[in-house]
Amino acid sequence: MAYDIRRSIGEQVNQRLHPSGNAAQAEKTGIPISDSTEEGEWMEAEEVVDKTTIGKEKATLLMLVRNREMREALGSMRMVEDRFNNRYKYPWTFMNDQPFSESFIKYTTGMASGPVEYVVIPKDNWSVPDKFNMTVINQGMSKMVQDGIIYGGSLSYRHMCRFNSGFFYHQKALEKYDWYWRVEPSIEIYCDIPYDPFTYMRKNGKVYGWVITMYEFLDTIPTLWQRTKEFVKKNPQYLAEDNSLNFMSDGANVSQALQAKNIDNTNYNLCHFWSNFEIADLNFFRSEAYQKYFEYLDNTGGFFYERWGDAPVHSIALSLFLPRSKIHHFSDFGYNHAPAARCPQDEESHHSGRCYCDRSVNFDLDNYSCTPRWFELNGVGHGAIYPKSSQKKVS
Repeated sequence: MAYDIRRSIGEQVNQRLHPSGNAAQAEKTGIPISDSTEEGEWMEAEEVVDKTTIGKEKATLLMLVRNREMREALGSMRMVEDRFNNRYKYPWTFMNDQPFSESFIKYTTGMASGPVEYVVIPKDNWSVPDKFNMTVINQGMSKMVQDGIIYGGSLSYRHMCRFNSGFFYHQKALEKYDWYWRVEPSIEIYCDIPYDPFTYMRKNGKVYGWVITMYEFLDTIPTLWQRTKEFVKKNPQYLAEDNSLNFMSDGANVSQALQAKNIDNTNYNLCHFWSNFEIADLNFFRSEAYQKYFEYLDNTGGFFYERWGDAPVHSIALSLFLPRSKIHHFSDFGYNHAPAARCPQDEESHHSGRCYCDRSVNFDLDNYSCTPRWFELNGVGHGAIYPKSSQKKVS
């Protein structure tokens, strides 16, 4: 099961990195797919729309996306706008390592209910630093391809993971915001969101919100936990009281780790928050603890010599440097990013019409999900269910 899920995820990303032509779909939807679309090919009426933000938080909807993913981006925007943002008009921020095409700007601006901003990522945020050995990197990638490791041969994927781990929050366009909601192309939102999640997070003292957890593929991060141990041993002051170490490491004792000022006697169980959805406080990533952690990891070259993902990097930092009460499961959200999806389990969400999804399709309880472990340690929120197979009681 684990192998099949990871392989399916790999196929999804490979399709995004190397998409096939889709002229038929463009003709069907009336949306251009490539940058070569001539202006004026589609006609629409001009109208003045008030896009003044109504939401009260300093927040943005954030998407890292390429021009060729425009159709998938618009689909995700339509979901988020219909289910939530058309009542709040929060701004959208799009980031790309290349300039956005006129078509991309035109159609995404039209889809957004609020302001829109487009960011070209600086080259030094999307390139291999000179201090790393490209010969060794290429040899490592070739070996990963031979071993069948997911995205093992993709340098672009490594740039993306490194950017999402340590550079997105430094972009000038985000300086004015405290919060972001990460939105990926090709997602589905199954439920109306009748409240402002940014306001909920702020008022309830939350820092990070997630919907799905799963295990990382070990061969992509063979030394990540060892590097984390080294960092914590040198910087024990960043370990938070009542942290979530025991979510990330089976059998770990939080009190003992705090007393010892290290996590040397622990192993990483590969659990992580699936970071293609996250609603979070940017100030966590701007914090001294997180920035020093990323810098330490980055200096080892693991994003390139191995294939470290932003999901385990975010998750480990959150679990170690925050009290567990600061991390929130959006159990009332219905969400799909193939191949994993979750659907709220409570009756009210469905008979009210707030959600439209199949309750039997619920990755929360999949064998490859870490969410039951989170439930055991932190309880179950509205819209989630506790696995019947577990004999442990939720406190």
